[in-house]
Amino acid sequence: MYQTLNLETTDGIAHLSLSRGKEFNTMNRAFWTEMVEAFGEIDRDQSARVVVLSATGKHFTSGLDLNEFGGGLTGSEGEASRFAERLRRIVLDMQESMSVVDRCRLPVLAAIQGACIGGGIDLISACDIRYCTEDAFFCIQETNIGMTADVGTLQRLPHILPHGITRELTYTGRRMAAAEAREWGLVNQVYADQPAMLEGVLAIAAEIAAKSPVATVGNKEMLNYARDHSIADGLNYIATWNAAMLSRADLGESLRAKQEKRPPEYEDLLPPAKLA
Repeated sequence: MYQTLNLETTDGIAHLSLSRGKEFNTMNRAFWTEMVEAFGEIDRDQSARVVVLSATGKHFTSGLDLNEFGGGLTGSEGEASRFAERLRRIVLDMQESMSVVDRCRLPVLAAIQGACIGGGIDLISACDIRYCTEDAFFCIQETNIGMTADVGTLQRLPHILPHGITRELTYTGRRMAAAEAREWGLVNQVYADQPAMLEGVLAIAAEIAAKSPVATVGNKEMLNYARDHSIADGLNYIATWNAAMLSRADLGESLRAKQEKRPPEYEDLLPPAKLA
């Protein structure tokens, strides 16, 4: 169905994989539209409770496909201000391809091997949790080609890393290796290789998928809201949210399962309602 992605949902885990490993998963034109389409599909899948984002091949992604986009970045088609206005709209569209990850109601876990550079940092910064292999490295490559990163890195990374580290990586364009990424909290865990990483990340995803999906959606909503608002705003919002969204059915199932010494079983979320 997709040219650049594979999507499979099993046991509540939507596993989305970058599928152009032989091309180092460069982000070509199809990738940017397919990310929006894929997360739309995930949102419509009522059985999905968590997303795992991984990649085929040696590298997670080497970022923007400059063979397809280079001319559009350096050209000067038409009058200057009109060209700039069009370029701005292109960038806004590309930002949406990352923002759908951030806005996804489900937790998104990134499993990263090898290179994660340029647009790859935009992508993983929009994820909830990141894991990587020992050979992984991270680089804000835009700095090294004379650009300011414009698809989400500079907006989201400061919420993940200390500001000083973020600024150093941004200003220098240097590579951050896996051990340093773990030290500063960019990734939660470093695995020996990709098979071990996928096994570990899928196990964590399975643990998340076993929880109440209403609670999981609420958890992500509150964490993202708290990131973007004051503590007082966040406290007010969670009070209102739980007044409306607290699932008595899931609370009851949790208590019964504990009494009966069995894993709880929660109903799936409802699919989005169609307007027409």
